[in-house]
Amino acid sequence: MGRNPSRWPAQRRHAPGMPKRSESLLDHVALTRLLKSQDGVVSRRQLLACRASRADVRRLLARGELHVLHPGVYVGHNGIPTRGQRQWAAVLACAPAALHRESALEAHGMTRDRVHQTRGGQDTIHLVVDSSRRLAPPPGVTVERVADATSWIHENRRPPRAQLDFALLKTAAARDEAGAIALISDAVHQGLTTAERLKEVIARLPRLRQRATLSEVLADVASGARSVLERRYLLHVERAHGLPAGERQVREVTGSGVVVRDVRYGTERTLVELDGAFGHRDTQDRWSDLQRDLDAVVTDHLTLRPGWFQVLEPCRLAALVGEVLRRRGWTGVATPCGPGCTVGDGGGTGRT
Repeated sequence: MGRNPSRWPAQRRHAPGMPKRSESLLDHVALTRLLKSQDGVVSRRQLLACRASRADVRRLLARGELHVLHPGVYVGHNGIPTRGQRQWAAVLACAPAALHRESALEAHGMTRDRVHQTRGGQDTIHLVVDSSRRLAPPPGVTVERVADATSWIHENRRPPRAQLDFALLKTAAARDEAGAIALISDAVHQGLTTAERLKEVIARLPRLRQRATLSEVLADVASGARSVLERRYLLHVERAHGLPAGERQVREVTGSGVVVRDVRYGTERTLVELDGAFGHRDTQDRWSDLQRDLDAVVTDHLTLRPGWFQVLEPCRLAALVGEVLRRRGWTGVATPCGPGCTVGDGGGTGRT
């Protein structure tokens, strides 16, 4: 008994040469190229630009070829996304957007003296968008809205990111004084920027937090590797507390070569080497420091190595340095710099 033709599925007509509805128009070559250029991450908008239909997207997800990272953003595996993939996902989820602050510095190749803000146990991805935008970023992503954002963004970089000088100053402005100085100094010393370039950028940011302080820091960084720290020690530790005047930038010929001492108290045979590195130190730096200290021992010199944390507590450091100098022959005494100064009240030195 034959089938009732009235129960057969209706045949849908299509124009000659056009694919049937079941045939996909997805440009797999373009999609593969896109995934490769974006660390395996793609957005729904980009899929549609590759001629994917909604059915294609559902099919890719069902087959496990794509997995959801954020609403409308996918990655080509089901494992834990890498940091680079999380950065791409954040940029695509908030597009048009660009990496900013610590995230931009990392993308530009800055690897030292960065403070990673965390949220929920994961490093936060920082983005910048135009001030006209209103959006709710996905979890783990923070967004800063900036007027005329496109003027501060490298849109042709992969992924898009804020210009290094802009991201650096914004990051420094959000830190305390020691952290800001360390960040800017480190960027200059790594060759990523110059103090002159940063001064030009800061002139375009009249509302930048800590602008006056950062401008002063940039002027000092431009004059030498650790000039900021050296000046702070001279003014707030040595002079403010009546310590003897040390000799600065003293060149010495040692068994291992010529070295330059930051501060030397000759009569007391004491050296102060101001450690401008903030946080991590390279292994080579440590060997160099050790060799310099050994060279000092040969000439019966004691070496003190205060860093930023110590110099930013000038009264406490002055009391300690004063005690060392007294024990090595100085006949003077450290004096308080003003009301509330801990020098002279015990100050943790055990002075008699």
